[in-house]
Amino acid sequence: MTDVVVGFDPRTGRPRARVPVTGIAETERLLDAAAGAADAWASTPRSDRAALLRRVADGLERDAARIVSTADAETALGTPRLEGELGRTTGQLRMFASDIESGHHLQVLLTPADPEAGVPDLRRMRIPRGPVVVFAASNFPLAFSVAGGDTASALAAGCPVVVKAHENHPRTSELVAAVLTSVLPDGVFGVCHGRQAGLRAVAHPAATAVGFTGSLAGGLALAEECRRRPVPIPFFGELASLNPVVVMPDVAAADGERVAREFVASMTLGNGQFCTKPGLLFVPDDGLMPRLVATAVRRAVTGPLLTPGIRESYVGHEGHRRLTLLATGTGDPEIPMAVAPELRLVRSEDFDLSLAHLSAERFGPAAVVATYTSQQDLLDKLARLPGSLTAAVHSIATGSEVRSVAAVLQRRAGRLILNGWPTGVAVRLAQHHGGPFPATTDAAATSVGSAAIDRWLVPMAFQGWPEELLPPELQHANPMRVPRRVEPTVPS
Repeated sequence: MTDVVVGFDPRTGRPRARVPVTGIAETERLLDAAAGAADAWASTPRSDRAALLRRVADGLERDAARIVSTADAETALGTPRLEGELGRTTGQLRMFASDIESGHHLQVLLTPADPEAGVPDLRRMRIPRGPVVVFAASNFPLAFSVAGGDTASALAAGCPVVVKAHENHPRTSELVAAVLTSVLPDGVFGVCHGRQAGLRAVAHPAATAVGFTGSLAGGLALAEECRRRPVPIPFFGELASLNPVVVMPDVAAADGERVAREFVASMTLGNGQFCTKPGLLFVPDDGLMPRLVATAVRRAVTGPLLTPGIRESYVGHEGHRRLTLLATGTGDPEIPMAVAPELRLVRSEDFDLSLAHLSAERFGPAAVVATYTSQQDLLDKLARLPGSLTAAVHSIATGSEVRSVAAVLQRRAGRLILNGWPTGVAVRLAQHHGGPFPATTDAAATSVGSAAIDRWLVPMAFQGWPEELLPPELQHANPMRVPRRVEPTVPS
């Protein structure tokens, strides 16, 4: 019998979808095809690549009803959430189409020749790496999956993509993949299923980089596979994030109930299965905020986690002896696989002794409240935190105390938020969805926003080449409108 990838219905925990595992020979064929298509795809005019990305977005929208209903059956995330996620997916494709038409991603630099000074003609731009391997995420079956941000940005950059689909939503992955393969040239896109297929794709000589969103353990294992190759390749992984939130004393006293309510709403959004879920809340040690947050948690009702394995890990989690169970909410009584939200408390004096335990990301609707006794105590605690994707500060005043908190947090996170919440990541030009380890393996890289394309491009300098042999973007008489920086001539 052919091995299969089994998808589960999160509402019941029962198997729902079965998709054949991709064999090693077929996986190698996909990477060979990507290698064969790489030069042609890289040299495809940017306007043509952009048009194809828009056609993919159009195709996904035409099949939206079937894609969304299938994704809901495999993830139980609900039609409204998944319709929004499909909109984000198509929006990303169109965003990158517009971005590459502008040419900003190429970062063209020109140094005119100066024979008297011994300076050669130099023209530099960024070019595609080559075939990219993308690992789809469990918690975003569309926006971080087969046609998600990693795939869209790599295709826009001019890189063929082979996606290792996630086992949580195999049928959804097949539907989305069918749209991509119907639009893109042969070899530019492929999809595989199964753990061994993913490992073989990473090991294939044609692979030039890997994009990953998932667990810390899984990401580190893949990073090691990238390092162990005869020719190591970069691994861009988003792994684990606490996303600390600091409540300053002034806002706690003046508007603590609202802050508590909004924190719990963010913590339980998507049943706590967002990489940006706020998992650690710092509050003054006066007893007020813990009570308010506990009240909000008791009122919260959450649904199922994505898989039986994730649910078992959440339910079987053993709390540290210095973390006090503060409150629990309710799992949706209509859904057998639903889990209850959970809030624990760590006192200021116990923080250091429990740091290793509370620093571990817990996937699901759970969080820890940590108290602090003074501004300096807060700063000391924040300085010991691991890296996160985000960090947030809630305060009425914006003086020196807030600035000192921000100074510490900006070295602990990739996005710093004032009086807001980390869940809900705007896919925009200035977005950064990355952070210090273990949030990501490269704090300079982002998997959301226009700069996500940077991961799949490398610089190339051309010295002394005639106009007709240069890429069109580097030709001085080039009719294309490409932003460029020209080095001024310096008198000798």
